[in-house]
Amino acid sequence: QVQVVESGGGLVQAGGSLRLSCVASGSIFSINAMGWYRQAPGKQREWVTTVTSSGITRYTGSVKGRFTASRDNAKNTLYLQMNSLKPEDIAVYYCFADVKGSYYSNIARYWGQGTQVTVSS
Repeated sequence: QVQVVESGGGLVQAGGSLRLSCVASGSIFSINAMGWYRQAPGKQREWVTTVTSSGITRYTGSVKGRFTASRDNAKNTLYLQMNSLKPEDIAVYYCFADVKGSYYSNIARYWGQGTQVTVSS
């Protein structure tokens, strides 16, 4: 079994910063992509960023230039540095990890429980 746990959410004023962390643990042979989605109140979950195992990173347009994702592969950890936060960034942020449990297994996506980010205007 694989566990994905996020941390670092909270309340911040508009223009402020937060750093989210996401750790994957358990029966892990390798991790391909890791990334973040978010879900604002009353809206569908939307993709925010993906980081491949080689460090290639992609972002949704609304966060480019403000958010920076990075990985520590040795620690199975993903970070999301969020700067210049806006009220429209308010959401529950969910981390995912695409994991191979063994050399022969398929890749399965595991999700964290989410961490709340609130931005006051």
